[in-house]
Order: sequence, then structure tokens, then C-alpha cells
Amino acid sequence: MLEREQPAAKMARQRPRDQPVAVSVEAPVAKGFCVVGIGASAGGLEAARRFLAALTPSPGMVFILVQHLDPTHDSMLVQLLSEVTPMPVSQARDGTIVEVDHLYIIPPGAYLAYSGGALHLSEPVARRGVRLPFDFLLHSLADSVGRRAICVILSGSGSDGSVGLKAIRQAGGTIIAQNPDEAEYDGMPRSAIATGDVDYVLPVDEIAAKLVACRERLDAPETQAAFEQIIALLRAETPHDFTLYKPGTLERRIARRVAMHGLPTDDLESYLNVVKTDASERYRLAEDLLINVTSFFRDEKVFETLARIAIPEIVDSAGDQPIRIWIAGCSTGEETYSLAILFEEQISVTNSPAKLQIFASDVDTDAVATAREGVYPAGIAQTVSAERLAQFFIKEERGYRVSSGLRSRIVFVVQDVLADPPFSKIDFVSCRNLMIYLQPEAQAKV
Repeated sequence: MLEREQPAAKMARQRPRDQPVAVSVEAPVAKGFCVVGIGASAGGLEAARRFLAALTPSPGMVFILVQHLDPTHDSMLVQLLSEVTPMPVSQARDGTIVEVDHLYIIPPGAYLAYSGGALHLSEPVARRGVRLPFDFLLHSLADSVGRRAICVILSGSGSDGSVGLKAIRQAGGTIIAQNPDEAEYDGMPRSAIATGDVDYVLPVDEIAAKLVACRERLDAPETQAAFEQIIALLRAETPHDFTLYKPGTLERRIARRVAMHGLPTDDLESYLNVVKTDASERYRLAEDLLINVTSFFRDEKVFETLARIAIPEIVDSAGDQPIRIWIAGCSTGEETYSLAILFEEQISVTNSPAKLQIFASDVDTDAVATAREGVYPAGIAQTVSAERLAQFFIKEERGYRVSSGLRSRIVFVVQDVLADPPFSKIDFVSCRNLMIYLQPEAQAKV
């Protein structure tokens, strides 16, 4: 046997000043069962039949098969695969709610995605040239089920799946490829293996057993215990307490570190030993768990709405009083400066006497230091207009530095919203993509 183990908020303005601003919280992703995405092309029918025949009658997972099909002909796959498995087999329909121990097959000429417990069909992204429907499915699985996503790549020509599997890897899922030496067409499995992100390379008859083993490890008490011990170690040995963060978010970030140590992403027990003995790894893991995802004017329509509706009202009602703003979870500062620009533009246009007082906070010391420095790469020109770059930034060799005038309006501080007191008498609070990472108990506290 060949086996390879490798490695965000709604913002609103409210007067009087002692009334806080509401935040927007995204619903958590439903979890609890594994979803197996199976990709195949030439030679894939026989490989899929052998794979299904080796499965137990009730493997406890959802299976979705993306077989490259001729879009001009009806598919016979439902009938052919129903012959070798007791599971119900059906062609996917838009909006179908998936069930465990069912196999769903992509229809000819469509793209298939999974989210919210249901299947979604769409027109192919590329009407001409190479179509990559398996990559498309894998990205949706990574987003929807994270570490409970499993990618299986069977016989086929081309490289479909080799991009999408990286999303599965980043989400902490598991990737299995058929041994190319036994595949009728080895293009897809070899391309996947060449990425370096495949966890297991197995004969097709042994993939079923590995799937069950992966599912059992995910559900094992030992895995949960290892996860809890890792979080406890970080709490005791670093300045950061992730106890009240959503487990799914932490699991995906931990899986990235697990993979970097050459371990299967579901082997938390082995990684726990690494964290126990390597202080530098504890620090690096804590840094990875501090979620810093931001950019200038991210979600452009949100900023357009603010500039059109909310900000003019705030500036108009302020009179000659200071406008006090709090950005909670400011990360590396891009959103803070974006909001500052919008307020400064409105103050200038209306000749308002109001002055900005912006407090920007984050638990990540390194992120706050970056925000204070206010230097960003030249690539920000893709989201910041030339006019704003000229008015609010200074071009430097490293990219663009925020002007001293704009930076003087802002105080960046290290602050933990779960532990430290909040800023008071605030006119406007931005809390985007912070609450979604916290459990309901922590959300209520914040």
C-alpha cells in the first residue's frame, strides 16, 4: 500500500452618544457530518464503481460525484452506480437538501456547489475552453464544511481538482488520491499529488476504509481532547485566550499548522506533542489564530452606502463637537483608514467644524503596529482611487504611507474586547467580521 502523510459589521450612527451601535453577526456554518467530493474523468466510471463497492452499507457521510460528462448527452451514471452500492444514488437537483449515506451526481453541462446543507446548480463559469467543475465543488466544500470536507480524486486526464484541493487543505479537510500507477488515466491523480497537498495516495479499493478512519478520527474524543489541550496551552503559555472563539474557525487555522509539520490535518494528537515541546510553534500558532483579513474599502457597496447615507447624517448632527469613532478589531488598519477618508471627505465637502477622534483596537500586537506605521504595498492602488492616493497617502519606495494628517486623527491601541473596558461616548462603531469568530456566549458579552 502506498500511503503519504503530509503535510467584518453593519455600522450605524445613533444619537445620543451613550447608545451603542448594532453589529451584524453571520450565522455559523452547520456541521456534524463529512461531505466527500469525488472527482473523476476518463476511466473514472470503473474507479468509482470499485470505490463504492468497497464502502460499508452506512458509511455515515454525504457523497457528491463530479464526473466529466458530455454536456450534449444524458448521463447513465445513476443507473450504473446504483448497481454496486445500497446507498440511494440520484442526479443532483438545484436546492436538494443532502442526506447522509446518499450519493449525488453532477448533471451534464452544469456546475455543482454545496452550501447550507443543500446542492446548488449553475451554468459553467467558462462556456468555452477548459471547464473545471470539480475545482468549483471543492471550493464550496471548503467554505461550507471546513475540516469535514474530504476530497477524493480518481482516474482522469487533465488537472481538475488540483486548485480546489488547496482550498480543502486551507480549510483543514482531507485529500485522498487514487494511486496513479493503477489508474486507467493518471493525469488527475498525478496532478493532485504534484501539489504536495495530498494526505493519502491509495489503491482505489482502500480509499473507502481510509474515509471511515478519517471520519472516526474527526469524531473521536481523543481529537476533541487534543484540541482543548492545545487551546489551554496557548492560554497558559501565550498572552492570548481563544477559549470563547468558535471551534470551527480555530480548527481550520490549527489544521494549517498541522499540515506544515508534515502531519495529516486530522492528526491533532501528534500536533499537540509539537505544541507542548516547541515554544516557538506555540507563538506561531497563536499568531495564525488571530484572524486578520482586511483591505481598503472591502465590500465596496457597504462603504458607498455609508458615504451616501450614514456619514452625512453623523457629520451634520455633530455640529462643532468631535465625532468619536471606534473600530473594534482593526487588524492592520486598512478599514480604519478607509473610514477616516470617508469622514474627512464629508467634513471637507460641507466645511464642517467637526473634528475626528478615531479609536482603533485589536488584540494582535503585530497587526496594531502595522496599522500605526500606516505603510501599505503599491497594490492598494487597485482599491484606492488615484485621487485618494494623492490626497491621503505619500508614495514611497515600499508603496504608500498614510499622510500624517490622517494618521493624527487615529489612536491605535492593543485591546481585547472580551476582557478590556470599551471606549465610551461613541458616535459610530465599526465591528466587521469580528463577532462571527466568537461563540454566542462571547458575542453576548461583547
